[in-house]
Amino acid sequence: MADDLAATQPLWQPAKSAAATTNLARFTAQAAAQTGRSFERYADLHRWSVEQPGTFWDLVWRFTDIRASKPASQPVQDLDLFPGARWFDDAELNFAENLLRFRDERPALISILETGERRELSYADLYRDTAQVAEWLDARIQPGDRVAGWLPNIPEAVTAMLATTALGGVWSSCSPDFGASGALDRFGQIEPRVLFACDGYHYNGKVVSTVDKMLEVASQIPSIESIVWVSLLDTEPPANGTSFSSLLRSSAEAEDAELNFVQRRFNEPLYVMYSSGTTGKPKCIVHGIGGTLIQHLKEHQLHTDLTRDDKLFFFTTC
Repeated sequence: MADDLAATQPLWQPAKSAAATTNLARFTAQAAAQTGRSFERYADLHRWSVEQPGTFWDLVWRFTDIRASKPASQPVQDLDLFPGARWFDDAELNFAENLLRFRDERPALISILETGERRELSYADLYRDTAQVAEWLDARIQPGDRVAGWLPNIPEAVTAMLATTALGGVWSSCSPDFGASGALDRFGQIEPRVLFACDGYHYNGKVVSTVDKMLEVASQIPSIESIVWVSLLDTEPPANGTSFSSLLRSSAEAEDAELNFVQRRFNEPLYVMYSSGTTGKPKCIVHGIGGTLIQHLKEHQLHTDLTRDDKLFFFTTC
């Protein structure tokens, strides 16, 4: 078996000229210049990243141009402790500020629903919408407060997440096809102050209303003080909520919308996700601000060679 594996040929590999122009090639050259080491193969680079993780992640930070109001004094402390190692511990930054660094007319989000409805938001659109939602949200949450999204994978979910994290809040979401008990088992643990909810969705040619179960769950979580309704079925929002569309002004009226990005420590919470719930109630899984950001940047830029000229297709629920 080992001989068979050794003889296996790759299905495809890039030409050397193409490989030399990748983000990973540029990163490798910078690593070689900084360390004085020779990285002839990918395995050499990988070995260095494992042997010298602090130096590696510090270079990833600089290579991906992470924006921070206060850079870390050192990349890692107490590396030998597990658990206990602290990464970029004294750095201060904002997750949404890094994602919203562009404000031009190039496409940021392209959304296509099962119905065929196609929507496109430019980076300027996304920034403007996020700023308006954050303006409304600012009077309702403080840094560290949780905001829940019971939404499909649509632009409003991205905008609500960015507005929450711009203000230093913590975002958590689940899919609208969850039953009331499944959502309650999750959101009931984190005490969100605001719920972004949808009136329904389309699946397999059917129209599914979600209003009743969302109201049921909201009534059982005392911490929820406000509900924002995202309409996918063109229904009027219930009387006890605010429509997402009402938070957005026209492009001309919102031209001067600005975001005040609240700076947070690198390891403070960003997302609360959940285990599957197959062995009791779902367990909360907290993802930190800086760790999530730097890991995404590494994966996108080094592993998949994404640039501003590329499009990433992401098909999933929230």
